[in-house]
Amino acid sequence: MATVQTRTLVQPYLQFRGRTEEALEFYKLALGAEISVMMRFSEAPEPCPTPVDGHLVMHAGFRIGETEIFATDGGCQDAGSQTGFQGFSLTLSLSEEETAERFYQALSQDGQPQMPLGPTFFARKFGTVVDKFGVNWIILVPA
Repeated sequence: MATVQTRTLVQPYLQFRGRTEEALEFYKLALGAEISVMMRFSEAPEPCPTPVDGHLVMHAGFRIGETEIFATDGGCQDAGSQTGFQGFSLTLSLSEEETAERFYQALSQDGQPQMPLGPTFFARKFGTVVDKFGVNWIILVPA
């Protein structure tokens, strides 16, 4: 009996509460992200529920290195109950220390550095930062 192999991929889907387009532009500048797709609620076929502002992003995809991440302005709780991005981090695994420094500084702009980027017993560089959108990032250059 032949075994069928399937490809399984877990991709983060970030909800930016009306700031998706701003976040994508930030990640383009800060990390060299490339936007692969962006669809607004106003472009969706019926009967998709459209928020008050059809200009909001219904779905976007962007690449950082080899990873594709999805993003939306929809699917969020009431803006008054902001829970933030808690319980996980996105890790940027890099081969060059200079790139790690540049990314850490860029993500720290208007963000909150948590652990300064520096050498550890397990990495040439390691640091953590919460960016201005509340996304937790780990910057890592393995030993």
